Amino acid sequence: MSEDKVIRLCKEGSCCPEVRVGATHVTIGEDDNTCTLTREQWEILKDKVLKNEI
Repeated sequence: MSEDKVIRLCKEGSCCPEVRVGATHVTIGEDDNTCTLTREQWEILKDKVLKNEI
């Protein structure tokens, strides 16, 4: 059983969204304001960011 990888994007005096990477899904956001992607969708998004397409 693998644990989710969690990256917190906190700055002093601001919100603290996180990226939670699981085996089948990736959740981005904080509290009730989140977006859940499949791993396939996440890989497409990550690829576009790395290629400076978005």
